[in-house]
Amino acid sequence: MTKRPGTPVRGSATGRPIMVLLDVLGQRWTLRILWELRGGPATFRVLRTRCDELSPTVLNLRLKTLRDLNLVGLDDDGYSLTVKGYELGERLGDLDTWARDWARTTGSQAE
Repeated sequence: MTKRPGTPVRGSATGRPIMVLLDVLGQRWTLRILWELRGGPATFRVLRTRCDELSPTVLNLRLKTLRDLNLVGLDDDGYSLTVKGYELGERLGDLDTWARDWARTTGSQAE
């Protein structure tokens, strides 16, 4: 069952929207799937390859959740971000910029 704002999740008995979002994004592979779809639509097979051969079962579960939450859609071109998914992707890009700057301040060479 997909968690939605207003329903209890880890860390929030009231299901505040930010807590529900963080709970969903905290599920393994969810952020990676959203990140990979920022570049445009991808078929299931292509998306699985981009996600380091993620298990088909897990990929199906995560895509179902993301579709239920209107963050990912499916059409003839494959899976893609919805308008809300794209907006979230832009914010993830901002977070990536921040993380890269933060990594430099820690002396890390990771990209």
